[in-house]
Amino acid sequence: MSNMDMSEALRMLAADRGITIDALLQVLVEALATAYKKRPGAADEVIVGVNPDNMDITFTAYDVNDDGEWINERDDTPKKDELGRIAAVTFRQVMSQRIREVERERKFEEYANREGDIVSGTVQKTDTRYTLLDLGRVEALLPQAEQVLGETREPNARLKAYIVEVRRTPKGPQIVVSRTHPGLIMRLFEMEVPEIADRIVEIKSCAREPGQRTKIAVWSNDKAIDPVGACVGARGGRVRMVVNELRGEKVDIIPFSEDKRDFIAKAMSPAKVTEVRLSADETQADVIVPDFQLSLAIGKMGVNATLAARLTGVRIDIKSESEVAAEGNGVVRRAVETATESVYAEGEWKTNIDTGAMEWHAADGSILSQEQVAAQSGASTEESKG
Repeated sequence: MSNMDMSEALRMLAADRGITIDALLQVLVEALATAYKKRPGAADEVIVGVNPDNMDITFTAYDVNDDGEWINERDDTPKKDELGRIAAVTFRQVMSQRIREVERERKFEEYANREGDIVSGTVQKTDTRYTLLDLGRVEALLPQAEQVLGETREPNARLKAYIVEVRRTPKGPQIVVSRTHPGLIMRLFEMEVPEIADRIVEIKSCAREPGQRTKIAVWSNDKAIDPVGACVGARGGRVRMVVNELRGEKVDIIPFSEDKRDFIAKAMSPAKVTEVRLSADETQADVIVPDFQLSLAIGKMGVNATLAARLTGVRIDIKSESEVAAEGNGVVRRAVETATESVYAEGEWKTNIDTGAMEWHAADGSILSQEQVAAQSGASTEESKG
């Protein structure tokens, strides 16, 4: 093989394997050095030089003394015919193995920096433990724990997945992907919404129950752009693309608000909220909804309430207006009952059949309303103070 032929062969091999010429030349140097040491009478050590311009190859030999020092530097470049035989043996015995090693390392470096990115592949193999996705040059592993329950994975079907980990193995990089990670939602919206990719619109938080429902809170850095409208798209086109990729999973797009009460109320969508009572440390909230909205606010198996709590970072207790009213009446009733202890020694509360109001039926036969009892209790207290 002439130098020009070798140069062309390396160039074609590099293009075919997706390896740089420099990396391939380094492989050639290491392979030639390995082949040289197998020659009868070879020196202890050798440095192989390759001129990338004309593919001239030189072998500089060294002996190694008892102290481990390289001595007696000399040129030991084989003659052309001998070099050709060495090169031929090298390509057969060493080159393929070293190229595979370089390919594996290149693939690992390519994907090692892509954790948190999204990839698209075709379903190659699936069973109860995992699914293999063909990404082209490499395969990705989709473990059962990262799969959406009930989601079908037909052979050769295309799937998008989120890279959660890239592992180095003797057989090359192992790419672990997920279909359940909230990051998948964020990346899908980045792909479909240019305003998110350009950082004009931000996804402030994301909460997901894979296969059922997702909530994202969005914010616009440009007052002229509606963040919800940007994510929904014309006639819902953008969010529809995301939903289709998620196989029909519901997606609620919530406008982010720095007002915690307002944010919590919006996070309860699609339910309408009457009032939000937030604790002083803003870690717990009582969300009051109309009676007919209670089941919607809670959601199937509590999913809507759970996602709202995750999205806002606040523990949420949902109550209907009737429950709150009943609790309020109970508080008033207990206060009145406490007050009557000092006014009336004996008697009992009864419900007026006509009005439904609570009345105090004293032992002496007198009947007083809650207001009258409270008023007399107050008067008794004032008298006792006097």
